[in-house]
Formats: sequence, C-alpha cells, structure tokens
Amino acid sequence: MPQFHLDTLPDPLMTLPVAPLGIIALESSREMGQRINDYLLSWRANSPAEEDDLYSVLGRDHDTFLLDASCPRFANGEGKGLIKQSVRGYDLFVLVDIGNYSVEYPLYGKNVPMTPDEHFADLKRIISATSGKARRVNVIMPLLYEARQHRHTSRESLDCALMLQELQRLGVDNFITFDAHDPRVQNSVPTMSFENARASYQTLKALFKTVPDLKLDRDHIMIVSPDEGGMSRNVYFASILGLDVGMFYKRRDYSRIINGRNPIIAHEYIGADVEGKDIFIADDIISSGESVIDLCRELKRRNAARIFVSVTYAFFTDGVEAYRQAHEEGIFDYVFSTNLTYRSPELLKQPWYVDVDMSKYLSLIIATLNHDRSLSTLLNPLDRINRLMDRYGFKRPQEV
Repeated sequence: MPQFHLDTLPDPLMTLPVAPLGIIALESSREMGQRINDYLLSWRANSPAEEDDLYSVLGRDHDTFLLDASCPRFANGEGKGLIKQSVRGYDLFVLVDIGNYSVEYPLYGKNVPMTPDEHFADLKRIISATSGKARRVNVIMPLLYEARQHRHTSRESLDCALMLQELQRLGVDNFITFDAHDPRVQNSVPTMSFENARASYQTLKALFKTVPDLKLDRDHIMIVSPDEGGMSRNVYFASILGLDVGMFYKRRDYSRIINGRNPIIAHEYIGADVEGKDIFIADDIISSGESVIDLCRELKRRNAARIFVSVTYAFFTDGVEAYRQAHEEGIFDYVFSTNLTYRSPELLKQPWYVDVDMSKYLSLIIATLNHDRSLSTLLNPLDRINRLMDRYGFKRPQEV
C-alpha cells in the first residue's frame, strides 16, 4: 500500500466530504479499483488526528472504500446488476473499462469476450441497481464509449452522444473520461458535468525516467503530430516544453472504403528538419498501429534519431508482432501508454513498452470530487510539469 507523509496529504482531504465515499469497480476495472482504494486508504490513515471530526460520517470506519457488486449472467447471455450492500446516502463512483476484452461470460456453453456494448450495459445495470438511493452517482469511464463515432456523417448513428444522454437520464451527476477523441461530444449533455482529463504529466514523468540521457532543447528533440487531428495535443507538449513541432497529414484514397475507412496512401510531413533529432509523438490511440509504424519509417527515412511514441490507449488489435519487428529494426525506441484500459500480458512483457500508471491521479480526482473541491488544478498539470522539469534539471521555456 502506498505511504505518504502528512505534509503530502492532498488538500481535498482537509475538508468535509459531501457524503460517505463508495467505489464500485466493475469486473473490467478490478485492478484499477484496488489501486485507487489503496491510495485512498493510505491518505485516510495519514490524516491528522485533530481532523477526525471531519470524517465522523457513515463509512469512516470501514476498512475499504470498495463496495461489493457484480453483474452475473444467465446461460443465454442475459444479465443483471447486483449490489450486495446498502448504498443509501453514498457518494458513489462507478469505474468501468469498456475496452477490457479479457473479461468473458458464458453464452450457450461457450465463454465469449465482452465487447464495449456489453460493458456499457453492465454499467447501466449497476446504476439501475442503486434504485436512486445513492446521494450522488459519478461515472469514471477512462476510455470513452464509441468516442470515434462522435459526429454525423451522412446517415449514421451518434452512439457516444446517445450514451451520455442515457447516463444523464439514469441520474449520473459527474462523468469523467480521458483524452476524448472529440470532447465537444459533451455538448449533447450540457447540464451534466463532463470532465475530460489527460495524462500529459504522467507521460512526461515516465519519459524522463525511462530516457535519462534525454536532452530537452530545440537542437536535440522535437514534437511531431501523427495527423492534423492530434495537433492540439502535440502543440500543448511543444508549448510547455519549449520545442518545435511538425505534423504528418494522411493522404487517403477516397474512392475506396476498407474496414469502414478510406485507406491511407501516404503520410506527408510538414515542419522543421528532423535530421539527427529525437522525436516525441503523442496520439490518443494505437489501434492496429500500422499508421504509427509507417510514419516512424518516414521519420527514419528523414534521418531522425530516437523515436518515442506516446498514446493514452494501446489496443494493438492485431497483436504486437509488427511492433516487435519494427523495434528490432530500429524504427522506434519506446511506446508509452497508460493503464487506463486493458493491456494484454504479451504487450506488458515487451522491452519497448512502458506502462504509465494513472491510479494516483484517479485517486486524487475521486478525493477532490468527494470533498466537493474544484478540479481545475488537477486538470491543468502545468505547475506539476514545471516542477518535474526542475527536478530533472531541464530549463523551462520562459527561462530559455
């Protein structure tokens, strides 16, 4: 269990919570739920004795914040949500990873993996099982359900917006996600709190630790966006680190559709010369990963030095073999990804893969909301990134 000194205790724990804290981690988020619980218990154990009166509420003496809940299924695939203890008056946080395909259930004698649709159905079942008794219902869905289907193109469904509206009708008060493909989808629920966090600080922390000989200046490293859609993400890194930024744009064949998309013909580069420089690429998702490998090859063809790829979610839907070979060929050096969604055991064993732990950050978000404090400083990591740069001896942009 993590340990903290009193002077590092998060400020939100110095105020009165809005209600007793309860966490329901669905089967897809069991590991993350346990990590969060460990942090919260450690902070509670290290709270000053004179502040105990702030915790004289139901649940203060419990040995865990995790509540006992499950979603059992019948043999034909039908299911139900089951909460095995009272949640009346609780400030309830429900964690779900809609991308965890390792969770299986029996269907007509066969075990089948759960899809995002089924994870979302289980989330609704658990919220329904509270019967409106919880003081407040908060949903933490790091990987946003149907995030890539966020706008209409011709006669198409708008699944992400429909999902958010359905949760609002079920009584959800706060919705927390990470690196939404297009956060403007929150416009579909203007009266529901929607927070879109990013893993910028945690990713840089992992990068600095993994690459101790990194030289953080314009002569030695630059930021490259994999496409025009990711420019804002990469411009943010370039701005806070004081680096140059380049961009690839995808030239597509609009006469054909393969797997629901127009195939990419080539990656065209726009920006400063990359020769001899380390490259940092930030994206939201690696799906099959083919396009990332292609642009890494393009950068190497332009004589780039080391290449570091950072994503919020590493799916690797086609497995890791192509990346293993590309790494052996020297096409890239590291892939950094958060633990906000499921990563296969095979991926976790790769020497080029670096896991970015987000459990402490999620714990801080939960503690802050439970104590009804502003999330502004947590959602804007600039101060923490500046302190991180100071710790590693890097100059801030304003000092250059």
